Amino acid sequence: MMANTADAIIDRRKLRRKVTFWRVAALLLAVLAVIALYLVTTGPEAYTSKSVPHIAKIRVEGTILEDEELLKRLKDIGESDAVKGVIVSIDSPGGTTAGGEAIYEAVRKIAEKKPVVAQVGTLAASAGYMIAIATDHIVARQSSIVGSIGVLFQYPDISELLTKVGVKVETIKSSPLKAEPNFFNPASDDAKAMIHRMIIDSYNWFVGLVENRRKFSHEQALALADGSVFTGRQAVENKLIDALGGEEKALDWLAGKGVDAQLKVVEWKPVQKSTFGSLFSQSAMKMVAKLLGLPESSTGILDEITGDRMFLDGLVSVWHVDGKPSGAQ
Repeated sequence: MMANTADAIIDRRKLRRKVTFWRVAALLLAVLAVIALYLVTTGPEAYTSKSVPHIAKIRVEGTILEDEELLKRLKDIGESDAVKGVIVSIDSPGGTTAGGEAIYEAVRKIAEKKPVVAQVGTLAASAGYMIAIATDHIVARQSSIVGSIGVLFQYPDISELLTKVGVKVETIKSSPLKAEPNFFNPASDDAKAMIHRMIIDSYNWFVGLVENRRKFSHEQALALADGSVFTGRQAVENKLIDALGGEEKALDWLAGKGVDAQLKVVEWKPVQKSTFGSLFSQSAMKMVAKLLGLPESSTGILDEITGDRMFLDGLVSVWHVDGKPSGAQ
């Protein structure tokens, strides 16, 4: 009986050791899997290329918002001793005025320490152009679209729709301009005047940036800040940009500022917040596209439609192609 008990104790200890071993092994495998996944998503250059002298490239694309992750990357670029020069690649119709302002200020802080050049792709309009003028040199293609200097504020009026469906919204407020304009009633003249004052104040600030950064007289800046857009060729003639070309032209300018022409250009890409979430989102978009009878390539368009572009609040500096004139676009 004693022998059986001793054998049972020994067997349990052996089993416990095996279980402990496999638990530790599983934990190590999980850690290695996480590290491998991070390396796949961020790339090995996160540990190598960014630690040696290089030219940093950062993209500003799509609708401009006050993007904390982008602002963090810009701050890191400014503080990195390995970054000797910066290319800001812009392809954007604009976005929120506050978002453009935040990125403008972040780029200016970098430019105080090291040479920064903007390279415009298809489009740098409105808040996109605001970011471009934060750099010390702007390069664009001959057919790039540049400009749309101005500010706008848009709001829907669904009061007629509500009347047709028999819905009436009652509001009690402390003063006539509280929560104006709103969706449920046509804006009063006083509300429109209030919004117009806000627009003009931000517009004057934007024009002042253009005047200061592009070395224009106030009259020259105003003449170009009527909401018009320009091709790259027209923009260089009007001194809205400095040169025609692409990344090579931007690199030439950096070389002229003392940046070693042999340095590698390293793109500082956004850090993926959640690989699983991203994959799930992509799968969901593909499923929606399939249900709508659309090709998988249309998922990017669906993402844009359902993304940040649909929810721009506040003052906006964005280029709209609607064929309608606007005094504050």
